[in-house]
Amino acid sequence: LVFEGTRLILDRTCSIFITMNPGYAGRSELPDNLKVLFRTVAMMVPDYALIGEIILYSVGFVNARSLSTKIVAVYKLCSEQLSSQKHYDYGMRAVKSVLTASGNLKLRFPDEDESVLLLRAIQDVNIPKFLADDIPLFHGIVSDLFPGIVLPEVDLSIMKQSVTLCAKERNLQITPFFFEKKIGRAHV
Repeated sequence: LVFEGTRLILDRTCSIFITMNPGYAGRSELPDNLKVLFRTVAMMVPDYALIGEIILYSVGFVNARSLSTKIVAVYKLCSEQLSSQKHYDYGMRAVKSVLTASGNLKLRFPDEDESVLLLRAIQDVNIPKFLADDIPLFHGIVSDLFPGIVLPEVDLSIMKQSVTLCAKERNLQITPFFFEKKIGRAHV
């Protein structure tokens, strides 16, 4: 192959693939002059529930099938009901974050109810990202999907003292929302 006057030796066992997600935030289309050089291959949207089920089983969850469908349902409802923000992500990256957090909680608390662990993971991963107006809607979504599940209270007294001290040193005012955001970041 000759490219711009230079002879190139090609390895016929090597291929180049371009993965495009043009509808995704921050992505752009491939220019037409480059598109013609590549063959289009159609892709399917992955089955998030099946992927979640397999990962939950792999970290020791027994009720992985029903719990994985709840994760997908949470994100579907969030995408429909919460405000549209650039930093909100309800795709595979978000599902994977919840699965990872669930696995970590399962390691720390192997005898805890799996619904409680999953709900804790969903809240810990998502609440720090949400705007104040979306948090009550989110709580409504998860309470509908996890009826009767009450998360155990966590003793945050030491954390609250530390946040209060740091905030005072920086002349910051501590509001309940500010404290909740700091706690949320600590969980993530």
